[in-house]
Order: sequence, then C-alpha cells, then structure tokens
Amino acid sequence: MPFKFIDLFAGIGGFHGALSALGGDCVWASEIDEKAAIVYSRNWGTQPAGDIVALTEPKVSTKIPNHDILTGGFPCQPFSKSGKQHGFKDTTRGTLFFNICQILDARKPSIVFLENVRNLAGPRQKETWMTIIRELRNLGYRVSDVPTVFSPHLLPPEMGGAPQVRERVFIVGTFVGKERAWAESDILPVVEHRPVLGFDPQLWDVSTILDKDRDIKNLRQYKLSATEELWLSAWNDFVEVLIEERAGVRLPGFPLWSDDFVAKPKIPRGTPEWKADFLRKNSAFYVQHKKSIDRWKKRWNNLSEFPPSRRKLEWQAQDATSIWDCVIHLRPSGIRVKRATYLPALVAITQTSIYGPKKRRITPHEAKRLQGFPETFDFGDQKDAVSYKQLGNAVSLGAAYYVLRQHVLNDQADLKKIAPKLVKAILNAGDKPIIK
Repeated sequence: MPFKFIDLFAGIGGFHGALSALGGDCVWASEIDEKAAIVYSRNWGTQPAGDIVALTEPKVSTKIPNHDILTGGFPCQPFSKSGKQHGFKDTTRGTLFFNICQILDARKPSIVFLENVRNLAGPRQKETWMTIIRELRNLGYRVSDVPTVFSPHLLPPEMGGAPQVRERVFIVGTFVGKERAWAESDILPVVEHRPVLGFDPQLWDVSTILDKDRDIKNLRQYKLSATEELWLSAWNDFVEVLIEERAGVRLPGFPLWSDDFVAKPKIPRGTPEWKADFLRKNSAFYVQHKKSIDRWKKRWNNLSEFPPSRRKLEWQAQDATSIWDCVIHLRPSGIRVKRATYLPALVAITQTSIYGPKKRRITPHEAKRLQGFPETFDFGDQKDAVSYKQLGNAVSLGAAYYVLRQHVLNDQADLKKIAPKLVKAILNAGDKPIIK
C-alpha cells in the first residue's frame, strides 16, 4: 500500500517524480499555470487543480484529500535575488505560504516538504525565514532553524545526482505536535551542504547528458548564430593570445571589460567601490599586457560592433586554454565561461548553456536530465522557450529524493508511530530514484 502525497505549486512534477520513486501515490495536485499543468498531466497521469487560493479560502476544500506528505515548491519570486525580495510583504505571491499552512492545519500530514531558492534563508530574508519556521512549529512540525541547502551536483550519479549547481533550500518537518516542535527545535539540518560520500563534483562531465547531434530534431535551431560565433571567436582569440603571452598562467578571475582596457581607470564620482575596484584591475591588466591587447583590439575593430554585454568576459575556466572547450553563457552581465564539468542552475528564462565543443545550446530534452526527469518525460509540441522556463522552475528530482529519504532515516523513530507504511516504503526504495 503506497503512502499518499499532495503536490502543491506542482509545476511539471519534480516532487511528483521523486516521491513516486520513493513509493508514493499522488492523490491531489495544484498548479495555476495551464501550460505546466498540461505537461504535468501528460507525464504523470494526474490532472492538477488550479489556483490554490480558491481551494483554501475561507477554508480548506473537501477536494483536498488526506495525505501523508505535503510537498510544495511555493513561488520564489518574493525571495529571489532577481526579484524585489519583498518576502511576505509581497501581498500576492508571498502570502501563498499561508495557504500551505491552512492545509497543514486541516489535514495534519506526517511530513511537510517544501523547496525554495537559497535566498529564502539569506541575510535579507531573516524575518521571512523565521516567520516560516515559527508558523510550522505552531502547526506542530519539528523543523530546524538552520536551512537545509542542497544541490544535485553534490550527489554522485549512482545516487541520482546531475551535473548542475542548483542550490536550493529544503524545509522538511515531521508532525510531533506544537509542544514538542518548540521543545525540540535545536536540531540539525536534514543534510549537510557538501558532496555525498566523498564524491568529487569536479568529476562531472557535461557531455554525459548530451544527445548525439544526429539524434536531435531541428539541430540547426540550437546551433550558435553567425553573430554569436563571431563574439565568441573574438574572445577566444583574446584567451589564446593572453595565455600564450603569460606562458600558461591562468587568466584573472575578475570580469574583463574591453571598454575599460585603458592606461588610467575612468572612475566617475559616486561609482560603487566594487565597480571602482574592477575598473582599477582592468586598467592594471591592460597596462601589463598592453601590446598584446592593442593588437587584439585592432584585429577585432575594438569590438565596436559588439553590444556592450558582449564586450565583457567572465573567465571561470581556470586553466582551460580555449573557449571552445568550455561551457558558455551569454548573460546580460557579459560572456561567462567555465569548465565543462557541471552547469550553473537552469533558470526560468532562455539563457541556456552553450556547450563549446559542439557550438550549440543544450536542448530541453538534455536540460530535463539536469533536473533528473526520466527519459520518457516529454513536453508535447510546446515551444522550447516554455519548456526551458518550466524546467528552470522545477524541483530537482534527485535532490528532492535524497533529502526526503535522509529525513525519514533521521526521523524514523517518530514516523514509525504515525506513518509506518510511509517509513517502510521509503526505506525500501533504495539510494537512487527509479521512475516506474
């Protein structure tokens, strides 16, 4: 008999995949985005309900059944660094946490399992974080003051890891009653924020999640445009020239701004100190390598036809000797280059990783592997931009699986009393998520 879970703010089903692999049965889901709900239903066979607000206010609807685990990747915009960080002062999305609380109060599942961006527990969100912890304890859930932060790149592949740095806060609590929840508040995070079982994340290789080009439909749409290849060729020339001149010494780690390769830094009054520091460093770097840089700039017409963001390079590839051996991101802040070990987090926009050796972007089919979704998972005929966004909003299946299983291992003494079937199912599931 499987344990039961509900999936709030379900997206395309990262939590669903993880908990199904642990032996759970999704008895109800909610997702307000119609396109995401279609993908969810297509792959998991469950049709999500719509807006959670209408189903919890003024009281919890009878449509929301009893369950053992409540999961939810509640909206992160109020807490994300890319947003305004209003937290619970955000009068719409920020307060959706309280709709979760209404369900917890009404149904009292054995475990609450939530996920959000790391910044939720950042220095600007201390009040928000402690509000969440206080509310959960008042509802009877034993949770740690210290956030559980984890990323799939810290897991070895044999445990469901993936080559993606995706640091997220997981909030996991067991129902023990209000008195115990407050009395036993001095507990550790569920897992530590470090590689599991001594795994070295530098052993990841992005190529392991890529398809062969011949197997990709419409391959041309993922290839770099002529203009993009021109930008990168110019900076690759720069890298090769400087590496040759410096006899193998690494390029500097600070952002390189070609417009500020000048003998004397131009620092207007009121310039923030961090920017002034970069301006001074760029000037000093230019003076040190003036002849080589001048020849390079002349060859490429001072990059005068490049947009401002493409006249900037953020080199994070250590001792690599060519851009084309690396992973590349065309960001608003500049061209970022890193070694092709693991990728930065997928984001809910189309700044998709470029794999240098193939001179193309990763496809949605490849991106879903970074989130741990099964090979059979598909997006139907929707546009790629929508699929990238959905994946950027999704919960990492492998990370969620690992964190929840560790929580049950840690709390099994209490959970065996209130949910023995849940404990048995999860402990029997094994170390790696297997989607059936």
